[in-house]
Amino acid sequence: MSDDVTVVVPSIPPRLTLLHRAITSIASQTHPAATVSIAFDTGREGAGPTRTRALRQAQTEWVAFLDDDDEFLPHHLETLLCCAHEVGADVVWPWFRVVNGGDPISCNRGKQWNPTEPHTFPITALVRNELAQAAHFPEPLSAAGCSGEDFDFWMQLSNMGAKFQHVNEETWLWHHGGHNTAGLPSRW
Repeated sequence: MSDDVTVVVPSIPPRLTLLHRAITSIASQTHPAATVSIAFDTGREGAGPTRTRALRQAQTEWVAFLDDDDEFLPHHLETLLCCAHEVGADVVWPWFRVVNGGDPISCNRGKQWNPTEPHTFPITALVRNELAQAAHFPEPLSAAGCSGEDFDFWMQLSNMGAKFQHVNEETWLWHHGGHNTAGLPSRW
């Protein structure tokens, strides 16, 4: 089994400084990424379709998702890969530290995936690329609320029989603040 990882990053033009911070965090990994695939949303299509375009470029065994306004802690990829190998998981998601805000989904920390009672968790996870390529991220659901793209993607993978594993460890920084768009093109 290969440990090669492509980090998939959707980005929007107003966040080039934040994208630089995200890329710096990728370059600082204790387990280096094999490559980074960035797609720019210049047509305001939303994070879902933009993330799918970046995903389609990945040719490694694994993909790791990162939003352009967030950042990995140095042990992120290494921690997730170790877990994937230990338990034979297809999807491994860690927890996060929120910067400039509160944790909007604290009730899900430590909660393992259950296909009969699914729950949401952020896209910043490691996924076996073969499964990820068989799925896609949807268009934004509404201009007023949450886009729902992460949950829809997880449900597609779950319906394909993916094995999920949660690592209850903080391995990335989820930045909240004025730049957070929730994947909705109307918010930038």
